[in-house]
Amino acid sequence: MKYFHRTQVLPDAVMQRAATFFGARLTPSGEAPRRAAFAGSLGSVTVTAVPEGGHYTLVTVASDQPGESELDKLAKHFLGTVHVLAEPEHVLRGDY
Repeated sequence: MKYFHRTQVLPDAVMQRAATFFGARLTPSGEAPRRAAFAGSLGSVTVTAVPEGGHYTLVTVASDQPGESELDKLAKHFLGTVHVLAEPEHVLRGDY
């Protein structure tokens, strides 16, 4: 599955959050500027954060698992945490 999120959070902050969020659950398996990959028993996930259109950042989270898998739920939850970075008053809802 692949998910996209457009945010005002800087790419470096998104990547730092990805390292903290996924690094606690999966093993880092690759890193490049504004790109990080993680793998584990749940599967593998890649996070990219690139500047887009002025002051926006395009965040992409791609996994090798089907929708509604455990890793897919983690990917969606991660994008929710990025939203909270941009808007601290935002409340995460949903069954992740």
